[in-house]
Amino acid sequence: MNRQNIPFGTTDWSSVEPVEKSAQAGKAFWRTQQFGDVRVRMVEYTAGYVSDHWCVKGHILLCLQGELHTELEDGRTFTLKAGMSYQVADNAEPHRSTAPLGAKLFIVD
Repeated sequence: MNRQNIPFGTTDWSSVEPVEKSAQAGKAFWRTQQFGDVRVRMVEYTAGYVSDHWCVKGHILLCLQGELHTELEDGRTFTLKAGMSYQVADNAEPHRSTAPLGAKLFIVD
């Protein structure tokens, strides 16, 4: 992650238009800002959300509301509740998530 040449700024996430992304079940809405090589997102998953792919992108992810269940390709599973986070490097451990109750996340990648 390259954090050079990013001037100080603020983001009012309520003014960033949400974009619906694909899902196996439920819905995913991303509000995205790009700062050089850094993508920052506020993501909301509706109740019953199921990812439609294994992700290999690295993230730092903070669960703000709800509950996120993440499965790694090796079979390990993790549950994040509000106030919990995870971090994973690019191409390190493929992962996919579900949000049975819905979730709101802040993600930097």
